[in-house]
Amino acid sequence: MTSTLEDLAVAGRRVTFTYYRHLKSGPAVPGIITGTEPAVNGALLARVRLDGTRSTLTPPVDYEGLTYLDEVVPVPELPMGRFTPERSDTYGFYEKDGVLLAAIGEDGEDLIVLTGGREKAITVARAYLDDQAWVDLDYVDFDDIRAHWAVFEWEPENAECPWTVRWDAQESDDQAIRIHYLPAA
Repeated sequence: MTSTLEDLAVAGRRVTFTYYRHLKSGPAVPGIITGTEPAVNGALLARVRLDGTRSTLTPPVDYEGLTYLDEVVPVPELPMGRFTPERSDTYGFYEKDGVLLAAIGEDGEDLIVLTGGREKAITVARAYLDDQAWVDLDYVDFDDIRAHWAVFEWEPENAECPWTVRWDAQESDDQAIRIHYLPAA
């Protein structure tokens, strides 16, 4: 008995996904189908969450870079709520001189530096911005850096950004972290 791709594209099916630009040489990234949905043209799309990510890809079920594995398991829930940031290129937390930072804002023009020390925050922000070709440090006013207590919270799957930061937190709040915020010039 043969199965059609529509039969294989079920929630919980483990898959590997290869991006189009890597079809000839890989790598194939493991993931899971979280569901299916119809495309505008009537084709069936697989909703694929790659392992270690919070976003969903929606390739056609017959996409040549989608390999269906035999394993079908319950779709894991994404963690929600507050979290403590860790270095992760996937989620936009970078490390500079042993301190985490993230570029935020519509174009990534604002910085948050996860440290309680103002001078350390300025040093890390300066070093990070100096590495960015599009930034002229002569136009950055480091006196604008401000300390806040903040909490980080996961956003739902496929949100524009996987997390949000709230800086209306108090030191006593669960998982509050001292940060410094540097707005764009």
